[in-house]
Amino acid sequence: MRRLGLVPYREAWELQQRLAAERAADSIPDTLLLLEHPHTYTFGRSGHSENLLWAESELARRGATVEWVDRGGDVTYHGPGQLVGYPIMKLGVPAGDEGRIPQADYIGYVRRIEEALIRTVARFGIVAGQISKLTGVWVQPDAASRCPHCPPSARLAPSKIAAIGIKVDARGISQHGFALNVNPDMNYFDGIIACGIRDHGVVSLADLLLDVPTMETVMERVAAEFGKVFGREMVERAVISNW
Repeated sequence: MRRLGLVPYREAWELQQRLAAERAADSIPDTLLLLEHPHTYTFGRSGHSENLLWAESELARRGATVEWVDRGGDVTYHGPGQLVGYPIMKLGVPAGDEGRIPQADYIGYVRRIEEALIRTVARFGIVAGQISKLTGVWVQPDAASRCPHCPPSARLAPSKIAAIGIKVDARGISQHGFALNVNPDMNYFDGIIACGIRDHGVVSLADLLLDVPTMETVMERVAAEFGKVFGREMVERAVISNW
């Protein structure tokens, strides 16, 4: 595990690619990067530009950048106060012909990330869960009704507290990962139709808790639960230099 602090999105993306190559070569063990980003909107491979609602002038005024990336999913927001996790893990080994996609349970991998985050927020008194055919971690309407940022219609449905979007390359190495809303400026979600889903709101720990945990506390809990779910011993390593 490595805690990286506030990292520009593109720098973190390039770092993931470098570490994925090192993991494929068995030069490093499975690694979980924990960090925050400046205000950034990212579109995945299923992204639709119409789900970005703000014009370039508004994005510039708010200091937000836009990136089109190679993870799954549509558009999401990253910013200070949101905990982002990038697991660089070997999920499968190519079998048979060279270049064949490794065989692994990729859906199960996403579900285990969800489980780790569900267990994390439970430690802070929030009951969350999964929704069939949707990725992410969700809180029920009785909790989401307290969300001041959600439209009234969304408060009648589960709201997302953590988003997930991954990539698994041809070597079987995972990149990208999850984003857990701890205490970000939730007004930035007004600039998008998050994940392309109109009927569900987006919430944070700060929306639901009177005593909001620090980012460091949430990082420690995420790392602990991630280790339990994935059966890994979480060893904290030094910050990576020379990106």
